[in-house]
Amino acid sequence: MIRLLDQYDLTAYNTFHLHSTAERFFEFTETEDLLLFLRYEGLGERHLILGGGSNMLFQKHIPGLVIHPNIPGIVEVDEDRNQIYWEAGAGVEWDELVDRAVKFELGGLENLSLIPGKVGAAPVQNIGAYGAEIGERIELVRFIHLESGKMMELKGEDCHFAYRDSIFKNELKNKVVITSVIFRLDKFPEYKLDYGSLKAEVEKLGKTDLESIRQSVISIREAKLPDPKVIGNAGSFFKNPVIDLDLARDLTAQYPHLPVYPLGDAQVKLAAAWLIDHCGWKGYRKGDAGVHEHQALVLVNYGKASGEELIDLSHQIRNTVQAKFHVLLEPEVNIIG
Repeated sequence: MIRLLDQYDLTAYNTFHLHSTAERFFEFTETEDLLLFLRYEGLGERHLILGGGSNMLFQKHIPGLVIHPNIPGIVEVDEDRNQIYWEAGAGVEWDELVDRAVKFELGGLENLSLIPGKVGAAPVQNIGAYGAEIGERIELVRFIHLESGKMMELKGEDCHFAYRDSIFKNELKNKVVITSVIFRLDKFPEYKLDYGSLKAEVEKLGKTDLESIRQSVISIREAKLPDPKVIGNAGSFFKNPVIDLDLARDLTAQYPHLPVYPLGDAQVKLAAAWLIDHCGWKGYRKGDAGVHEHQALVLVNYGKASGEELIDLSHQIRNTVQAKFHVLLEPEVNIIG
């Protein structure tokens, strides 16, 4: 299926529920559709690649072309003694893939339950939660190079995965459209339960298996994070900052309860939510733009907030955190327009 539309409303294509208009909007469900489009239409001067819009903050108008890969399908492509390899189309809902893997008793994705968005966006952001990152599970990423109009692929080890980062956010940013991803899933999974309250939540269920881990992650997320179908949000707005050990020592001396996660190489990761909360932002609201009452890391649209209002709020938060803790927060959400 192909759709090519002008002045298209993107409200349903971003989890902030922000009203924004794409100058041109191209949706496709087959790889060949995009190859033909590039051959006969071309990109023009500006373009944006849009999945589920779960990690984007739109301003009122998006100039140029918005490309929406909506390729469906999950298929098994290989198997060995210990693992099974699934290829999922870029348009598959992320949590649909996780749910299916758990039901087939295949490990590796369960800690990433209930993360909003599409499969095609997972490698870009190197999505992660509860001690797991998807870069650890990606065998191969297939994509179309927009300038050459050719199909290409990268092995997971060549995608430069790092904390919320990848080659697709850097060297290949806006240069490729991911069409499918091959994931490596375990037949004999080893569970990751050491992050936060996950182990305690699993123990409440009386057994430790993939389904209990998935349900525990879902319970924790639902308790802490607002449902984007109910309240507009994009999950964690800021990355957890990584700082030098010297600054971490100074901060923990002043703030003994500051959560610190050692990373090696004389660096540590801090909890951005704790920093924001201790600057007094949790539960803040001005008009329809605010900070969630239970999770300071989540900016929310209570109804009719604009992208500009949420951007202004994010700048205020960054400034106060930097002034108090000498730590600069970086947005995890992409600001578009």
